[in-house]
Amino acid sequence: MSSFPASWPMPERQPFAGLYCRLEPLDPALHGNDLYAVASDRDAERLYRWLPDPVPTSREAFEEELLAAAASTDRMAFAVIDGATGRAEGRQSLMDISTAHGSAEIGHILWGPRIAGTRVATEAFFLLADHVFGLGYRRYQWRCNARNGPSRRAAERFGYAFEGIFRQHLVLKGESRDTAWYSILDHEWPDRRTAFKRWLDPENFDEAGRQRRRLSEFRPAS
Repeated sequence: MSSFPASWPMPERQPFAGLYCRLEPLDPALHGNDLYAVASDRDAERLYRWLPDPVPTSREAFEEELLAAAASTDRMAFAVIDGATGRAEGRQSLMDISTAHGSAEIGHILWGPRIAGTRVATEAFFLLADHVFGLGYRRYQWRCNARNGPSRRAAERFGYAFEGIFRQHLVLKGESRDTAWYSILDHEWPDRRTAFKRWLDPENFDEAGRQRRRLSEFRPAS
């Protein structure tokens, strides 16, 4: 029979550094202006389409959103700092953290147009996942609206396993939401970690930062 600890360590609200980005605990005074530039971009309606928060109508309204996120005890919010520019170009959170069961989730993701789909966003995902599994967690999950195609494709690209749909799971922004569930388990992480490390290697990118090989090409065939 497997033996489990009485509890797992709480993930740390600390900076994490990679090759292309840094994660910093969300600080409205430090990151607010950069993140507002992302949140008020002409693409804001698309960026906020599937988030529980409304598109901010003013800098003041956005400040309230940031203050609530930074003070939350239910999730740990991080700003994603582009290493090339030093600007906060997105945010993400560790949430649904269960030290009793060794489970956590990445969510409330808003990767701005300058980093979405780039190695910066991929590394931002990797840094939190690697921290959680480094603490011995058993499960790292991803949830999204079942109609959110980009989020579901991202989960698949990152190596999550699809678990199913919770029908009529939530009501958000006046809409009924079916929720798609995905997970990576502790015994799956070593192969996925190796794939991320190999994909993120600078040798995998050309002078313009374009990938030479896709992330999925570094994972073992299932």
